[in-house]
This record gives sequence, structure tokens and C-alpha cells, in this order.
Amino acid sequence: MYQFKDGGLKNVWLLNGYTIKSTPYGEGVAIHDLDGLTQAICRALSQKQGQLTGVELRYLRSSGMLMSQPAFGRLMGIDGQSVARWEKSGRVPRWADKLVRLLYAAKSDGNEPICQAVERLQTVDRLIHHKIIIREGKQGWQPELVVDEAPELTAA
Repeated sequence: MYQFKDGGLKNVWLLNGYTIKSTPYGEGVAIHDLDGLTQAICRALSQKQGQLTGVELRYLRSSGMLMSQPAFGRLMGIDGQSVARWEKSGRVPRWADKLVRLLYAAKSDGNEPICQAVERLQTVDRLIHHKIIIREGKQGWQPELVVDEAPELTAA
């Protein structure tokens, strides 16, 4: 068995679906279907008995729903800092535990309104993340604030 520790998880063990390979840097593990494994872990977390830990909540949010803390917070009706606190402290309120399980289940089952809401929040989240591009010019280095996608930069 192989202990899968992605995202800080400590309670996931794989019976098969992986290959251990020797590399110049030591042993490496190749997961055969990483997307399928991620979905299976998220399904198991959403159905597990007992309350979610902060690490498990983070895994569901980031790997299962592909959402940042601020976007996930907006979906839950709170701020992103509260989500960060829950994930770091490991203390997830019962209402949040139940709501995230329902939202994940609805999204993974293809519930159209939930899928659309998650997609909208992911899009808004991408748009509000700014990239700062620094360009060297005749007058030295100059910063440019770029929203969304950065322009293609070519090597000079």
C-alpha cells in the first residue's frame, strides 16, 4: 500500500493504481489516473462519517471544487479569511461542514445551478487576481498592472 499525502492528507492509502519507479533522485511514484483519484478522494471525504478536518476541507475546496479561499468564502456567504482560519486551525463549524458536503455533491452530480455559480465565482476570482509585470525600458524598470491574462512576452 502507498500512503497518498497530497494536500496534507494523512488518511488516504492506495491499494493499487500507482507505480513506484527508481529515478536519479530516489524512488518516485507515478499515479495512473490522478484526476480520477482526486475525484474518488473528494467523494470519500464528502461522504465520510465525522466532521471534516481543516486539511480535508482544503482538499475538497481546492481539488474538488477548484476554488480559491476568497471564491469559496463568497459561495459560503463568508470571507476568505474565515475559510483560511478553518483550514489552518482544523476547526470547521458544523454548518460549514454540512454545506460544503452538499455543495460538492451537487457540483459533482452536475447540478446546473450549482455548477454555474461555482464557475461564475471561479471566473470572478481569476479576474480580480492581478499580475504585476515589470519591464525594463530606457528609464529603468517600470511596473505595469495587468488584470487577468498577461500579454505575451517575447524574449528581447
